[in-house]
Amino acid sequence: MKEFIAVFFNPDMPFIRNAFLAGILSSLLFGILGAVVTVRRIGSLAGAVSHAVLGGIGMALYFSAAGILPGFPPVAGAVIFALAAALVIGIVSLKAKQREETVINAIWAIGMSIGVLFMAKTPGYTDPQAYLFGNILLISGRDLYLMGILDALVAFLALRFYPQIEASSFDGEFARVRKVSVNAVFLVLLGVTACAIVLLQTFVGIVMVIAMLTLPAGCSAVFSRSLGGMMILSSVFSAFFSAVGLAAGWVFDVPVGAVTVIIAGTAFLGVSAFRVLLKKR
Repeated sequence: MKEFIAVFFNPDMPFIRNAFLAGILSSLLFGILGAVVTVRRIGSLAGAVSHAVLGGIGMALYFSAAGILPGFPPVAGAVIFALAAALVIGIVSLKAKQREETVINAIWAIGMSIGVLFMAKTPGYTDPQAYLFGNILLISGRDLYLMGILDALVAFLALRFYPQIEASSFDGEFARVRKVSVNAVFLVLLGVTACAIVLLQTFVGIVMVIAMLTLPAGCSAVFSRSLGGMMILSSVFSAFFSAVGLAAGWVFDVPVGAVTVIIAGTAFLGVSAFRVLLKKR
């Protein structure tokens, strides 16, 4: 641990501090969005969007390398696929609830398959694991700025429309009676979550981003009595898991994203076991 602290304050190794800041900034997104995703029980929807992102990344890499769209950034392709997937899933969820699970599974599988196919045809070698599992140590200053902007947007929306979000999350029928546009809130939530997933996949990767959207929120649900409290506590848990995961990953020389999710998962299981024991008593 002393070695990690020395490296953290070493002016010649700014990537460690960038990784730490990325963990703190992403914790706000994980906390706010994760709380709403958990309360509304749409984790599978967010999971489908996160995996469909790989299709946009693979297509962007191929178009750029093949000269079809020179310089086309993978982030742009990821955003396009994420928003498209969120829109399709949102419309199906609202209009054809009985087909929701089938569409979710289809988008999940098709998105990843498209990504793998395009990566296989991309000139040169493209390692999909870099996108599947992420590497927070490669976070750049530009990524931090984008996270900060998205943090500000999500925090503003959560504060400005908190009553509508809370009402539509816990009781949709009551919200409709109160003239809340439940469908609009749902679609905007999916769209913002899709954009957040694109940025957050650089932290823990596409495969693990859904875990960090649900595990901190799952831990906070045991101790929170309101959606607002759950958002705050989820952000705190996420920041703690990120900081400990970064330190553990550096000390033990293991992937930071993976160890962060393991720490979060262990904490969630521990909190769940504590809750069960408390109920028995």
